Amino acid sequence: MSANEYLPFLSEVKEVIKHTAIEYTFRMSCEHEVKPGQFFEVSIPKYGEAPISVSGTGDGTIDLTIRRVGRVTNEIFERYAGDSLFLRGPYGNGFNVDDYRGKELVVIAGGTGLSPVRGLVDHFARNPRETDGMTLIAGFKSPADILFADDLSRWEKTINVILTVDSAGESSGYRVGLVTGYIPELRLKAPEKAAAIVVGPPAMMKFSTLGLIESGFREENIWISQERKMCCGIGKCGHCKIGSAYVCLDGPVFNYVQGKKLID
Repeated sequence: MSANEYLPFLSEVKEVIKHTAIEYTFRMSCEHEVKPGQFFEVSIPKYGEAPISVSGTGDGTIDLTIRRVGRVTNEIFERYAGDSLFLRGPYGNGFNVDDYRGKELVVIAGGTGLSPVRGLVDHFARNPRETDGMTLIAGFKSPADILFADDLSRWEKTINVILTVDSAGESSGYRVGLVTGYIPELRLKAPEKAAAIVVGPPAMMKFSTLGLIESGFREENIWISQERKMCCGIGKCGHCKIGSAYVCLDGPVFNYVQGKKLID
């Protein structure tokens, strides 16, 4: 008899890292091999299940950065180190590090869109010689909404980090403006050979990808990650189906050549 694909495993909360009032990272015990951009279904009996992107991996752990937005996540936020959650996964295709090695790489992330690419950015920030130069453009609503502040400070020592907020006080010291405003400022050796990753709200991804193409990027060298309600994770329920694609199976990471066609 085959194993029940819907059966979760119990995972211990190793650490809870608070970023903002409504966004925490839960460091969970996990021995699975996981790629950046994949996701897990996180569940609590009687409350339900929610898809959460992997925001980092460690020795026997994974990071799940969660925003408190509803019934399931409200209950997750009542868990502390030593407590447990049920997990299913990992699901989805994730980002393939080999797609970006040796290339100039630009990563554009809006808000919580930094979570699914955090592992990839961290890899290349720790191994800067694996790319031909890397820029991260990360945008948040305000200074109070910035995620992974310690990581951003560390990354800027080895890669070019452009951190911007939508609004801030005059003396805040932060760049103010949309992430798209910084795309024309990119100084790349050969944009037609460079690679880019864009993750964030749909409108931000649309105009960021258009801006990259206008700057000389080829569509086949751009990757996006679709935000979509993924319920079963195994392509059975159909909630994440767009056209002929199942985001939980074929994504959530798509090359832009395919991703641009995924319109409801």
